[in-house]
Amino acid sequence: MAQNFHSNSQLSSDMSTAINRTAKPSSEFYSIFSEEEVLGIIHALEVRREIPLKYSYKGRGAKIWDDFYLKYVIPTWYRTSNVEIDLLKENFNYLNGNIKIGEKVNIVDVGAGNSYPVKIFIQRLNKLGKLNKYIALDISEELLNLSKNNFTKWFPLVEFISSTIDIENSCVPTKLFQNKASLEIDDTAKIFFHLGVTIGNHQNRDEVLKNFRDSMGKNDLLVFTNETGTNSKWDGNVRGGCKYHVEEIYGWVQSKIGIKSEDCELVRKYDLKTDSIVANIKFHHNYTLHFSQMGIDKKIEISEGEEITIWRHHKYEIPKLLEELERSGLQLLHYNIDKYKSHLMVICKVASS
Repeated sequence: MAQNFHSNSQLSSDMSTAINRTAKPSSEFYSIFSEEEVLGIIHALEVRREIPLKYSYKGRGAKIWDDFYLKYVIPTWYRTSNVEIDLLKENFNYLNGNIKIGEKVNIVDVGAGNSYPVKIFIQRLNKLGKLNKYIALDISEELLNLSKNNFTKWFPLVEFISSTIDIENSCVPTKLFQNKASLEIDDTAKIFFHLGVTIGNHQNRDEVLKNFRDSMGKNDLLVFTNETGTNSKWDGNVRGGCKYHVEEIYGWVQSKIGIKSEDCELVRKYDLKTDSIVANIKFHHNYTLHFSQMGIDKKIEISEGEEITIWRHHKYEIPKLLEELERSGLQLLHYNIDKYKSHLMVICKVASS
């Protein structure tokens, strides 16, 4: 009898191990994302085992980002320097010098977030009477609300326009540059900002740069920031966004997708295929991710040991940066590296044909 009991227990254990765990996204998940976005997430999971980082800024993810920025990035009495704001200060004269005398400029802030990075720059530009209007664009309506609240408090007399956009999938709509009265396109020169080292988080940087190029006129400038260095020499030390923001996203994904915390772990590493540092969810068991609302009924099977990317960041080496710009039809005008030699600011225009 004892032998039979042991045999049955082992069989039961083996069957338990073989049973897949199932995760069903929460009702909040479906309230945050449109049907098109849910299908985009499903496609990314199927094709490249990824939940694109851009989606983590929607819903409560906006507050997660804002809290991270205010706590770890914005200058304070004990942290007086902000690399990005410092780079904007250093490049102010160059950018202002490219605005024709007597004319104004529109600021188009793509991935505006909470608009803190551009605050001092716009303050200086506005004081000189050079600012026409500020256009805030982001994938997240919640972040655009934060941007509006902040910007209209800081600059109540400056025209503020906002719209949702996914710069990986589309250009900036020309209707945003229409004059309200005549509906004609405003030909005022534009400075497009893409700050927050966001360019390094995109899965398809070439497509993003091409979409910027196709959104720009001959007198427009594109300004973006990113970390500089060799990704493959990452020392394994997690800091900044790779630590604090990733940890919040990890919890957010588990909660919204319905993955139990004991069934997975967070793995950060260098990914040779994308030449990026990534943060992945590694599964300890076979899992089925079941999307079953909005008329969607899709199951994605994840095997034990598989990983799903939830965060990525690519650092730039200058020769590779120049290659990406050239492929995308952009011409480098100017760049400089911060005093810590960790970040760079790039200024470019549409390349001459």
